Amino acid sequence: MRIAMIGTGYVGLVSGACFADFGHNVVCVDKDAAKIEKIEAGVMPIYEPGLADLVATNVRANRLSFTTDIAAGVAGADAVFIAVGTPSRRGDGHADLSYVFAAAKEIAAAISGPTVIVTKSTVPVGTGDEVERIIGEIAPGQEYWVVSNPEFLREGAAIEDFKRPDRIVIGTENPQATKIMQDIYRPLSLNRAPLMFTGRRSAELIKYAANAFLATKITFINEIADLCEKAGADVQEVSRGIGMDNRIGSKFLHAGPGYGGSCFPKDTLALLKTADDNDVPLRIVEAVVKVNDNRKRAMGRKVIHAMGGEVRGKTVGVLGLAFKPNTDDMRDAPSLAIIQALQDAGAKVRAYDPEAVEQAKMVLSGVEFMDDPYAVAEGADALVLVTEWNAFRALDLRRVAAVMKEPVLVDLRNIYPQGDVERVGLRYAGIGRG
Repeated sequence: MRIAMIGTGYVGLVSGACFADFGHNVVCVDKDAAKIEKIEAGVMPIYEPGLADLVATNVRANRLSFTTDIAAGVAGADAVFIAVGTPSRRGDGHADLSYVFAAAKEIAAAISGPTVIVTKSTVPVGTGDEVERIIGEIAPGQEYWVVSNPEFLREGAAIEDFKRPDRIVIGTENPQATKIMQDIYRPLSLNRAPLMFTGRRSAELIKYAANAFLATKITFINEIADLCEKAGADVQEVSRGIGMDNRIGSKFLHAGPGYGGSCFPKDTLALLKTADDNDVPLRIVEAVVKVNDNRKRAMGRKVIHAMGGEVRGKTVGVLGLAFKPNTDDMRDAPSLAIIQALQDAGAKVRAYDPEAVEQAKMVLSGVEFMDDPYAVAEGADALVLVTEWNAFRALDLRRVAAVMKEPVLVDLRNIYPQGDVERVGLRYAGIGRG
C-alpha cells in the first residue's frame, strides 16, 4: 500500500520506517528541509537504537523516501498518517493541536481519491471530529475517512514495540476504512498482533488513559518508597511482592526520581484539561501530577541531605541526564530539576550521559560535561546515579571510591546493592531502603 507519513519526529520517523520494512511504499513528509536533508544523509534527528539502519535499508530498497512537498507525498496515497507534535500549550496545559489542524488542511488540499486520514499523534477526545470537519470544508465531495490509531511506542524500544505490539488500537466504525487499516497492519498477523477496532473517540481516550495509569503506578511506588525509608522496609522487596500479583503486575513498579519524557507529563496534563472541559474531576490524576512534580525537586534535597546538608562550593557528579536509558530525550527529565536544586544550593555540577549530552547542553547551564563516568567522579564530593543506562550498571566501584574527594554515592535507581557499595568504602543512599 502507499502511505504518506506527515511528520518525521519520533513517532512519524519510526512508524514510517517500520511500515516500509513491512513492504509498504512510504513517503515521509516534513516542512523542515534541513531535517530531511540530514535524514537522507543518514543522520537521525533522534537517538533510537536500530533506527538509522532501518531507515537506510528501506531507502536502498526504494520503499522509503522523504520530501518537504506535502502535495506530492499525499497524492495517490491509500492512507495519510498525521504524526506531528502535540506539545502542552503554553499557559494552560491543553494539547496544542495547531500542527494537527494545519496538517489536516494541507492534506485536504492534496487528496485525490478515496483516502484514510489517520491521526497517529496523541490527541484529545474529539480531535478526529474536528479533523473530519476541516477536510470536509476544504475538500467537499472527496471520499475520505478519518481514523484514530494512537501509538504506544516506548522510547529506546520503539522498533520492537511497533513490530511486536501488545495491541493496535484503531478507532473507526467505517467498513472501507477498517479494510484499509487491516491491510496496512496485515504483515503483523504472523505475530498475532491483536487489532482492536473501536469508536474513534474511545481510541483517542485509550492513549491518554493508558499513560495516566502507568504514571499513576510510578507515582504510587515512589510514595511507597518514601514510606519504606521511614518504616525500615525495602521498596524493592515490596515492589516484587505486590508485582507478583497478576492483577497488579511488576512493570512500572520501580521506585526512582519521578517520571519525565515526551509523553507522561504532557498527556496527564492534557487528560486533566479534557476532564475539566467535560466537568469530570480526575482527582487521582491530579494528585499524580502534583506528587511527581514535587518529587523531582525533592531528589535534589535528598542528595544534599546525603552530603551532610551543606553543598555550597562542593562538586556533585551526575550520571545520566536523559529521562530514561536508550534515548537522548531531555524533555521533563528528572535530572533537570535535580541539577537545578543542587545549583540553587550552591553546588558545582559535572555530568555525563552516553547519548544526551548535546540535548542537555541546550537546556542546562553552568554544568561541566565530561566524557566518561570516572571523569565525573574525579574529585567529586558526591556521585548521583539518575538514569539507569547499562553503562552505569557495572562501574568499578573501587576505582570510583579511589578518585572521589568524598565517598558518597546516591543511587536514585537502586542499581547497586547497598552492601556492595559500602564494602569498597562508599557511603550509600538509595531509594526506599530504610
